Amino acid sequence: MTQPVLETTPDTSPPRRLRIGIAGIGQGGGGMLPLMATMPQLQLVAGADINPLTRERFQQRYPETRVYDSVAALCADPAVEAVWVSSPNRFHCEHAIEALRAGKHVVVEKPMAISLDEADRMVAAAARSERVLIAGHTNSFELHIRAMRKVINSGVIGRLCAVHVWSFTDWMLRARTPDELDPEQGGGIPWRQGPHQVDVVRVLGGGLLRSVRAMTGAWMRERPIAGYYNAFLEFEDGTPASILHNGYGYFRTGELFPWAAEKLRSNAELRSIRRAMRAGTRDEQGDKQEFRIGGSRDPNTSPSGTAAGPKPWTPSDLGMVVVTCDRGDIRNSRDGLYIYGDDGPMEIPLPASGGGPQEHRGELEELYDAAVLGKPAYHSGVWGTATLEACVAMLQSARERREITLSRQVPMPPDYDAGLELPQPHPVEPA
Repeated sequence: MTQPVLETTPDTSPPRRLRIGIAGIGQGGGGMLPLMATMPQLQLVAGADINPLTRERFQQRYPETRVYDSVAALCADPAVEAVWVSSPNRFHCEHAIEALRAGKHVVVEKPMAISLDEADRMVAAAARSERVLIAGHTNSFELHIRAMRKVINSGVIGRLCAVHVWSFTDWMLRARTPDELDPEQGGGIPWRQGPHQVDVVRVLGGGLLRSVRAMTGAWMRERPIAGYYNAFLEFEDGTPASILHNGYGYFRTGELFPWAAEKLRSNAELRSIRRAMRAGTRDEQGDKQEFRIGGSRDPNTSPSGTAAGPKPWTPSDLGMVVVTCDRGDIRNSRDGLYIYGDDGPMEIPLPASGGGPQEHRGELEELYDAAVLGKPAYHSGVWGTATLEACVAMLQSARERREITLSRQVPMPPDYDAGLELPQPHPVEPA
């Protein structure tokens, strides 16, 4: 059986390694470190964080790297060629521009920025410096989404008619820093999870959204941020898409999938967290630190980040994605994709479709290909600005209770993932 192969990942050793540093070694950025340290195309050389304990633990785990207490110092390091920006949302613009001005290539985590003006400044800085700017760390880079796009574009089940992304999580019950609880600093589900779903919808539908109509909900007194959104997005050609994320943790999408349910936090733990939050006794900062590098709940305890091997797909925070074409539907299976067509259900197996440290390999491969091999940066700053525009429009639509027309949308080039080959589907009875 043919396995998926990306032509952008050569079989032989790459011509040289790209030296990368990470700005912000928190929970999100820390999750990227095992992959950065083991990808043959990259060399992890430095990290920066304002937290002394985090810096100490980073140095212990990666003793060959240099560690800095500021992003400015990281960017001044001549050995650093590219910077992964994973600092708090309010610093994304400042830190990305600082890196670009220093001549570094940049991948910036979602949300790309917290205003369209900031995004424009970042794009302009990339153009002036002639360096690569990638809006990354979204689920749209994951293999199962890219495989869905390949099936859609193949026409095997007809033309695209609708996209639906549906997620229920315990996001609002997770430990949060003060900036994560401030909407003005990019706190809340629409800022933190909206970019994932919007980016996925845009990749699957070609990129060109026309308008957004949305509502948000802030229903938890202990959390002064929106923990819910529901949005209807229309593409320029009339194709509809719907996205929903409820982060209050009562029902979770993973409960619908037996192999995923066992990975969820127990209801007893969630009840305990709610009680502590309502009583004002939760140690939010202590809990948060335990999920960072070296903490007791650090999800990347193996330096390679691959000890568990390939994982089955789970909805995680993105949720369940269902694509409707005029001759069938597509959704995730445990180990790939189910395709429901006129000939009955089929399955396309995908390796490591469950994510983990490997799930954001696409961002780093795109960075390497663009910065070293001169290939296109498909998820460019301009692409990221278009995704951000839709997220900003969701919030505006909820405030003003009206449809918002978009003006900054750009298409995903047809040659994106031209080298991605999928295995042949086989008949199956979906579980």
